[in-house]
Amino acid sequence: MENETKNLDEYGMYINMLETGKRYMEMMNKYRCAIMEVETKLKVLNTEFSLQYDRNPFESIKSRLKSPVSIMEKLRRKGLPINEEVLEQQIEENLFDVAGLRVICAFQEDIYALSDLLVHQDDIQLLRTKDYIKNPKPNGYRSLHQILEIPVFLKEGKTFVKVEVQFRTIAMDFWASVDHKLRYKKNVTNEEEIMEKLRICADSITAIDEEMQKIRNMIEA
Repeated sequence: MENETKNLDEYGMYINMLETGKRYMEMMNKYRCAIMEVETKLKVLNTEFSLQYDRNPFESIKSRLKSPVSIMEKLRRKGLPINEEVLEQQIEENLFDVAGLRVICAFQEDIYALSDLLVHQDDIQLLRTKDYIKNPKPNGYRSLHQILEIPVFLKEGKTFVKVEVQFRTIAMDFWASVDHKLRYKKNVTNEEEIMEKLRICADSITAIDEEMQKIRNMIEA
């Protein structure tokens, strides 16, 4: 019990360091700058796409920085040793989603076109791709996840920062948002039935996405 209390006290101390410590605030600033860099690149591609094809490849961009509590919880889930000397290194080397963007597109084809244009820019390095559109999770979740490493130019020089970018259609984002809210409901007695219904809904949404893509292709043929 004493060790558990000590661990909780240290856990809270490290969260406070991430929230208020100058060193860690500077680290978070790098992630903020990385988000701005990727947002700018996407907006430039959006403008160019609009001029060339008379339509926009995405509807909106959402961005977020992982909270100190979420950072600490993920480090703990990974079983990584945590102390003040290595905390910054553990975050930068083991957490790829501290900086995150979600790009919402109208059509699946635009997801792949836009993500391909983004990762082929010569200052971006693609570290990892997880395609949950072609290979959905068992619960029906669909999205294209990419881990990118991009240069950020600060007063002390150039540094490379990892950013996670998720691409979804409007329908996929709707499903994921509802699923996320339902997962935090407590005392659910018919969970298995609900999960099955959500999976069926995910399949139905995918079928609608595919039909909408066909309709667009017919219009543009």
